[in-house]
Amino acid sequence: MTKQVWIGRQGERLGPYTEDEVRAWLRDRTYRPDELGWYEGMTEWRPLGELFPDARPEPGPATAPPSPPPFLGITDVAEPLYAGFWLRFAAWVIDYLILLVPFTVIALSMGLAGAASHFMDVVGSDRVNAMSGYVAALRPISLATTIAGFIYYAAFECSKWQATPGKLAVGLRVTDMQGERLSFGRSIGRNAVRLVNVVIWLIPMICYLVAAWTERKQGVHDMLAGTLVLQGRVGEVAAAAPPYNGGGSFNA
Repeated sequence: MTKQVWIGRQGERLGPYTEDEVRAWLRDRTYRPDELGWYEGMTEWRPLGELFPDARPEPGPATAPPSPPPFLGITDVAEPLYAGFWLRFAAWVIDYLILLVPFTVIALSMGLAGAASHFMDVVGSDRVNAMSGYVAALRPISLATTIAGFIYYAAFECSKWQATPGKLAVGLRVTDMQGERLSFGRSIGRNAVRLVNVVIWLIPMICYLVAAWTERKQGVHDMLAGTLVLQGRVGEVAAAAPPYNGGGSFNA
Protein backbone atom coordinates (compact mmCIF):
# COMPACT_ATOMS: atom_id res chain seq x y z
CA MET A 1 0.00 0.00 0.00
CA THR A 2 1.41 3.38 -1.02
CA LYS A 3 2.06 5.72 1.89
CA GLN A 4 0.88 9.33 1.90
CA VAL A 5 3.85 11.45 2.96
CA TRP A 6 3.82 14.89 4.57
CA ILE A 7 6.91 17.14 4.35
CA GLY A 8 7.99 19.88 6.75
CA ARG A 9 9.66 22.95 5.26
CA GLN A 10 10.20 26.45 6.74
CA GLY A 11 7.71 25.87 9.52
CA GLU A 12 4.97 24.63 7.18
CA ARG A 13 3.45 21.18 6.74
CA LEU A 14 3.12 20.29 3.04
CA GLY A 15 1.27 17.35 1.56
CA PRO A 16 0.28 14.67 1.46
CA TYR A 17 2.36 13.37 -1.46
CA THR A 18 2.90 9.85 -2.75
CA GLU A 19 6.12 7.95 -2.05
CA ASP A 20 7.05 8.05 -5.75
CA GLU A 21 6.69 11.84 -5.83
CA VAL A 22 8.92 12.26 -2.79
CA ARG A 23 11.56 9.91 -4.21
CA ALA A 24 11.58 11.84 -7.49
CA TRP A 25 11.95 15.17 -5.67
CA LEU A 26 14.81 13.80 -3.57
CA ARG A 27 16.58 12.62 -6.73
CA ASP A 28 16.20 15.96 -8.56
CA ARG A 29 17.09 17.83 -5.32
CA THR A 30 13.73 19.58 -5.03
CA TYR A 31 13.87 18.45 -1.41
CA ARG A 32 16.95 17.74 0.66
CA PRO A 33 17.52 14.45 2.52
CA ASP A 34 17.81 16.39 5.80
CA GLU A 35 14.32 17.87 5.49
CA LEU A 36 11.73 16.10 7.59
CA GLY A 37 8.87 13.83 6.57
CA TRP A 38 6.04 11.90 8.18
CA TYR A 39 3.54 9.20 7.20
CA GLU A 40 0.79 7.38 9.05
CA GLY A 41 2.03 5.15 11.85
CA MET A 42 5.10 7.24 12.72
CA THR A 43 5.28 8.99 16.10
CA GLU A 44 7.72 11.74 15.08
CA TRP A 45 9.09 13.52 12.02
CA ARG A 46 12.21 11.94 10.53
CA PRO A 47 14.68 13.07 7.80
CA LEU A 48 13.55 12.19 4.30
CA GLY A 49 16.94 10.58 3.70
CA GLU A 50 16.16 8.04 6.45
CA LEU A 51 12.64 7.39 5.18
CA PHE A 52 13.77 6.94 1.55
CA PRO A 53 17.42 5.82 1.61
CA ASP A 54 17.13 4.50 -1.96
CA ALA A 55 16.40 7.98 -3.38
CA ARG A 56 19.86 9.55 -3.77
CA PRO A 57 20.17 13.12 -5.15
CA GLU A 58 21.32 13.31 -8.77
CA PRO A 59 23.97 15.85 -9.90
CA GLY A 60 22.68 19.23 -11.01
CA PRO A 61 21.02 22.35 -9.63
CA ALA A 62 18.07 22.08 -7.28
CA THR A 63 14.63 22.83 -8.69
CA ALA A 64 11.89 24.90 -7.08
CA PRO A 65 9.74 23.05 -4.56
CA PRO A 66 6.30 21.98 -5.77
CA SER A 67 3.17 23.83 -4.77
CA PRO A 68 1.22 22.07 -2.04
CA PRO A 69 -1.85 20.15 -3.19
CA PRO A 70 -5.33 21.51 -2.44
CA PHE A 71 -6.41 21.55 1.20
CA LEU A 72 -7.94 18.17 2.03
CA GLY A 73 -9.99 19.20 5.03
CA ILE A 74 -7.68 17.58 7.57
CA THR A 75 -7.61 19.76 10.65
CA ASP A 76 -7.06 17.29 13.48
CA VAL A 77 -3.55 16.18 14.39
CA ALA A 78 -2.69 12.58 15.12
CA GLU A 79 -0.49 12.95 18.16
CA PRO A 80 0.11 9.61 19.86
CA LEU A 81 -1.74 8.89 23.08
CA TYR A 82 0.56 6.92 25.33
CA ALA A 83 -1.01 4.16 27.42
CA GLY A 84 -0.83 4.88 31.13
CA PHE A 85 -0.18 2.47 33.98
CA TRP A 86 -3.79 1.56 34.79
CA LEU A 87 -4.75 0.81 31.19
CA ARG A 88 -1.73 -1.44 30.91
CA PHE A 89 -2.56 -3.06 34.25
CA ALA A 90 -6.10 -3.80 33.05
CA ALA A 91 -4.66 -5.41 29.91
CA TRP A 92 -2.32 -7.52 32.07
CA VAL A 93 -5.23 -8.77 34.21
CA ILE A 94 -7.18 -9.83 31.09
CA ASP A 95 -4.14 -11.59 29.64
CA TYR A 96 -3.48 -13.31 32.95
CA LEU A 97 -7.03 -14.66 33.07
CA ILE A 98 -6.69 -15.89 29.47
CA LEU A 99 -3.36 -17.57 30.23
CA LEU A 100 -4.84 -19.41 33.22
CA VAL A 101 -6.48 -21.81 30.76
CA PRO A 102 -3.30 -23.06 29.00
CA PHE A 103 -1.38 -22.83 32.29
CA THR A 104 -3.91 -25.17 33.92
CA VAL A 105 -3.76 -27.61 31.00
CA ILE A 106 0.05 -27.62 31.13
CA ALA A 107 0.13 -28.12 34.90
CA LEU A 108 -2.34 -31.00 34.87
CA SER A 109 -0.66 -32.71 31.93
CA MET A 110 2.68 -32.51 33.76
CA GLY A 111 1.35 -34.21 36.87
CA LEU A 112 0.30 -31.37 39.20
CA ALA A 113 -2.76 -33.27 40.46
CA GLY A 114 -0.64 -36.32 41.32
CA ALA A 115 1.98 -34.18 43.04
CA ALA A 116 -0.69 -32.43 45.10
CA SER A 117 -2.30 -35.76 46.06
CA HIS A 118 1.07 -37.22 47.12
CA PHE A 119 1.78 -34.10 49.16
CA MET A 120 -1.51 -34.43 51.06
CA ASP A 121 -0.86 -38.14 51.72
CA VAL A 122 2.66 -37.62 53.06
CA VAL A 123 2.58 -34.21 54.74
CA GLY A 124 1.04 -35.53 57.95
CA SER A 125 3.85 -37.99 58.60
CA ASP A 126 6.86 -36.33 56.92
CA ARG A 127 6.32 -32.64 56.30
CA VAL A 128 9.87 -31.88 55.10
CA ASN A 129 9.98 -34.60 52.46
CA ALA A 130 6.43 -33.82 51.38
CA MET A 131 7.27 -30.18 50.81
CA SER A 132 10.57 -30.84 49.03
CA GLY A 133 8.90 -33.38 46.73
CA TYR A 134 6.08 -30.98 45.90
CA VAL A 135 8.49 -28.12 45.14
CA ALA A 136 10.57 -30.41 42.91
CA ALA A 137 7.41 -31.35 40.97
CA LEU A 138 6.49 -27.67 40.53
CA ARG A 139 9.84 -26.61 39.01
CA PRO A 140 9.34 -28.06 35.49
CA ILE A 141 5.70 -26.92 35.53
CA SER A 142 6.75 -23.37 36.39
CA LEU A 143 9.38 -23.40 33.65
CA ALA A 144 6.88 -24.63 31.04
CA THR A 145 4.22 -22.05 31.96
CA THR A 146 6.83 -19.26 31.96
CA ILE A 147 7.95 -20.22 28.44
CA ALA A 148 4.32 -20.42 27.29
CA GLY A 149 3.59 -16.95 28.68
CA PHE A 150 6.71 -15.53 27.05
CA ILE A 151 5.75 -16.94 23.64
CA TYR A 152 2.19 -15.62 24.08
CA TYR A 153 3.35 -12.02 24.64
CA ALA A 154 6.20 -12.04 22.12
CA ALA A 155 4.11 -13.56 19.32
CA PHE A 156 1.00 -11.41 19.79
CA GLU A 157 2.90 -8.12 20.15
CA CYS A 158 4.69 -8.54 16.81
CA SER A 159 1.57 -9.87 15.08
CA LYS A 160 -0.61 -7.86 12.67
CA TRP A 161 -2.68 -6.78 15.69
CA GLN A 162 0.44 -5.49 17.52
CA ALA A 163 -1.21 -6.43 20.80
CA THR A 164 -2.10 -9.31 23.07
CA PRO A 165 -5.83 -10.09 23.48
CA GLY A 166 -5.76 -8.13 26.74
CA LYS A 167 -4.31 -5.05 25.07
CA LEU A 168 -6.80 -5.39 22.21
CA ALA A 169 -9.64 -5.52 24.73
CA VAL A 170 -8.69 -2.15 26.24
CA GLY A 171 -7.70 -0.60 22.89
CA LEU A 172 -3.87 -0.60 23.02
CA ARG A 173 -1.10 -1.51 20.60
CA VAL A 174 2.69 -1.95 20.88
CA THR A 175 5.00 -0.17 18.41
CA ASP A 176 8.64 0.74 17.91
CA MET A 177 9.74 4.36 18.37
CA GLN A 178 8.56 5.23 14.82
CA GLY A 179 5.10 3.83 15.49
CA GLU A 180 5.74 0.77 13.33
CA ARG A 181 4.99 -2.90 13.98
CA LEU A 182 7.62 -4.68 16.08
CA SER A 183 9.98 -7.17 14.52
CA PHE A 184 9.97 -10.60 16.18
CA GLY A 185 13.47 -9.94 17.53
CA ARG A 186 12.46 -6.63 19.13
CA SER A 187 9.35 -8.26 20.59
CA ILE A 188 11.50 -11.00 22.11
CA GLY A 189 13.83 -8.39 23.59
CA ARG A 190 10.92 -6.40 25.05
CA ASN A 191 9.37 -9.44 26.69
CA ALA A 192 12.59 -10.96 27.98
CA VAL A 193 12.06 -8.93 31.17
CA ARG A 194 9.07 -11.15 31.97
CA LEU A 195 11.48 -14.03 32.52
CA VAL A 196 12.79 -12.18 35.58
CA ASN A 197 9.59 -13.33 37.28
CA VAL A 198 11.27 -16.71 37.62
CA VAL A 199 13.94 -15.19 39.86
CA ILE A 200 12.25 -12.39 41.83
CA TRP A 201 8.89 -10.63 41.60
CA LEU A 202 10.06 -7.15 42.71
CA ILE A 203 12.17 -6.28 39.63
CA PRO A 204 9.31 -6.77 37.13
CA MET A 205 7.04 -4.66 39.35
CA ILE A 206 9.56 -1.80 39.24
CA CYS A 207 9.87 -2.22 35.47
CA TYR A 208 6.13 -1.66 35.06
CA LEU A 209 5.61 0.99 37.75
CA VAL A 210 8.00 3.47 36.12
CA ALA A 211 5.49 3.72 33.23
CA ALA A 212 3.40 5.91 35.54
CA TRP A 213 6.07 8.65 35.56
CA THR A 214 8.08 8.51 32.33
CA GLU A 215 7.29 11.07 29.61
CA ARG A 216 6.08 8.52 27.08
CA LYS A 217 4.65 6.12 29.69
CA GLN A 218 7.44 3.62 29.03
CA GLY A 219 8.36 0.81 31.36
CA VAL A 220 12.00 -0.19 31.76
CA HIS A 221 11.50 -2.97 29.20
CA ASP A 222 10.06 -0.42 26.74
CA MET A 223 13.04 1.90 27.16
CA LEU A 224 15.57 -0.90 26.76
CA ALA A 225 13.85 -2.35 23.67
CA GLY A 226 12.90 1.01 22.10
CA THR A 227 9.13 0.40 22.16
CA LEU A 228 5.94 2.29 22.96
CA VAL A 229 2.49 1.25 24.12
CA LEU A 230 -0.08 3.51 22.44
CA GLN A 231 -3.82 3.95 22.76
CA GLY A 232 -5.80 2.93 19.69
CA ARG A 233 -5.97 -0.40 17.91
CA VAL A 234 -4.25 -0.95 14.57
CA GLY A 235 -6.38 0.61 11.82
CA GLU A 236 -8.18 2.99 14.19
CA VAL A 237 -5.52 5.72 14.17
CA ALA A 238 -6.42 8.88 12.27
CA ALA A 239 -4.25 9.45 9.19
CA ALA A 240 -3.40 13.08 9.90
CA ALA A 241 0.15 14.37 10.17
CA PRO A 242 1.40 15.67 13.54
CA PRO A 243 2.08 19.40 13.86
CA TYR A 244 5.39 20.49 12.33
CA ASN A 245 7.36 23.20 14.12
CA GLY A 246 10.73 22.78 12.43
CA GLY A 247 11.93 20.18 14.91
CA GLY A 248 12.41 16.46 14.64
CA SER A 249 10.00 15.31 17.32
CA PHE A 250 6.90 16.22 19.25
CA ASN A 251 5.48 15.42 22.65
CA ALA A 252 2.08 14.21 23.66
